[in-house]
Amino acid sequence: MAKGVRIIITLECTECRSNPNKRSKGVSRYTTQKNRRNTTGRLELKKFCTYCNTHTVHKEIK
Repeated sequence: MAKGVRIIITLECTECRSNPNKRSKGVSRYTTQKNRRNTTGRLELKKFCTYCNTHTVHKEIK
């Protein structure tokens, strides 16, 4: 059986991860899928962060 082309990835907020002085101790994370043939690099999307209460850049983590 062959492996699928689409893989599940996790996106993490860059603002929450880099700034420890936020009002909340959490880090916003989303899960999504990407096609590993078409998108070989790391994915960056602008998503809503519930801890920052703004739209921030979320980067793919391993």
